[in-house]
Amino acid sequence: MIAFLVGTIEEKRENLLTLDVNGVGYELIISNNTLVSLPMEGETTKVLTYLQVSENTGVCLYGFATAEEKAMFLKLITVSGIGPKMAITILSGMKLSDLVVAIVGGDSTLISKIKGLGKKSAERICLELKDKISTTSFNLDNSSVLDTNYDANALNDAVETLINLGVNKNEAYRLARSKATDDATAEEIILKVLKDLGR
Repeated sequence: MIAFLVGTIEEKRENLLTLDVNGVGYELIISNNTLVSLPMEGETTKVLTYLQVSENTGVCLYGFATAEEKAMFLKLITVSGIGPKMAITILSGMKLSDLVVAIVGGDSTLISKIKGLGKKSAERICLELKDKISTTSFNLDNSSVLDTNYDANALNDAVETLINLGVNKNEAYRLARSKATDDATAEEIILKVLKDLGR
């Protein structure tokens, strides 16, 4: 098992990193979150790794910029129907903190917004991981946890309005969901989101 690699970044692009370790080029599959946190090409970096050996895909090496992201990856691949590549897709589709909060809060709707992930898979992730992870284990405070009681109609109205105002669909839902509470109206949700966006 290769725990980590330290080497020079030869090339980095979406979901792929080539690392030169003492003259040997390692190709690693990475999330977009890891991609943006890596230094420039030609610089040295340390990447945590996970080695997958399977009859179907052969040998694949996955890379992570942080221990938290690797920990979440390892949790995700325990979910039935979620393989390593889908786990990377999930980690690429949301910020790690948002993903943790969504799972802890049982918000499968937010997770299902990730491209390539179906509603049933999102529900399984919440169901199977909700009791296995916590905000404290991923260095999140309790204020990050979403209110599980909220007015769904107000949330949907707020999301539609934000999309009409030019906010990306996934981002509109994520932001509106973070402001949705039991007594919050659509107008209040919209105003809070726009304030955060500086509009």
